[in-house]
Amino acid sequence: MRKAFISPTKYVQGENELLNLGFYIKSFGESALVIGNPGDIERVQDKLDKTAERFGITLHLADFGGEATREEVNRLKKLAKEKGTDIIVGVGGGKAIDTSKTVANGHNLIVCPTIAATDAPTSHSAVLYTKDHHFDEYAYFIQSPSVVLMDTTVIAQAPARFLISGMGDALATYYEARATRRSNSNVNAGLPNGYHTGDTAPAKGTIASITLARACYETVIENGYNAKIACDNNVVTPALENIIEANTLLSGLGFESGGLAAAHAIYNGLTVLDGPHNYFHGEQVAFTTFVQLILENAPNDEVEALLDFNLSVGLPVSLADLDVVEVKYEEILKVAEKACIPEESIHAMPFEVTPESVAQAIIAADAIGRDYKKRKSVK
Repeated sequence: MRKAFISPTKYVQGENELLNLGFYIKSFGESALVIGNPGDIERVQDKLDKTAERFGITLHLADFGGEATREEVNRLKKLAKEKGTDIIVGVGGGKAIDTSKTVANGHNLIVCPTIAATDAPTSHSAVLYTKDHHFDEYAYFIQSPSVVLMDTTVIAQAPARFLISGMGDALATYYEARATRRSNSNVNAGLPNGYHTGDTAPAKGTIASITLARACYETVIENGYNAKIACDNNVVTPALENIIEANTLLSGLGFESGGLAAAHAIYNGLTVLDGPHNYFHGEQVAFTTFVQLILENAPNDEVEALLDFNLSVGLPVSLADLDVVEVKYEEILKVAEKACIPEESIHAMPFEVTPESVAQAIIAADAIGRDYKKRKSVK
């Protein structure tokens, strides 16, 4: 059996860690193209100036256009060539980081998130969009970023909603990896769909990946509430540090090397509804993870533990929490049909799924979540 595990070459996390960025750039050369939204660059400009002076490197700041498009990638590749830079540095959130990954194309890349909202920074993939902000394609690279650098002081200054969203995404990691392992399905650490050659490219998850996924869940449950309070007050505490690691490293390694299942497929299905568009990725995944548990008839204590945690930090537990006020079966069936297309990760579940069974699980989860929230508010 072929197994695979993928990770960044180095993950570094600490207070004011951006001051050491120049050290890592120096190991690749003398200059870097820094890709980030103007607002994110402004937040860390002082640290960028100090690290450039301390380590004697040159930082060329790119005027990132804000969307991860093919056109923007080509423009920035041309700029990097014109400047003769040795490495690409992505600063900020998902769009800037995905653009940076694509510009670097699997080589000489440092990722410096300014929020801990998703597990994407560690991965070897990116999402590209069209100019009018519609999905274009997934891009896959030969390896993950060379360095993922998390400045906890910067992340603590960001709105807590980003951190909470990251927790919602991270909570799915263990449940999806567990389902993938039970069904012996393939994981993303092998070659992605469409790149397989013969029967050698697909790969199964490793002991390391399921172990990290389980640690991700335990860390979020144990530290999430206190980390939220720390971020609300813009301070770095051990709980916040633990959640930043769980949201980024543990979840990132867990999902790519452990596998995705129903939660993220149903999240993709939610795009047919209007309300969820107002919410972050992890906020929506928090609810679809709950749906996965209902779909697999998980034990009540497991379901209630997830609901209790979501309520404690303000994550959705029903469709109403995602601005879907009226639940119509016909519309939910469309969500389920999109979630069940042949290439979706929902087929990693260890039993057969159909659009009908998924639609009914969504409706049941919504009803359970509404009732649970109501009962908890009465106490």
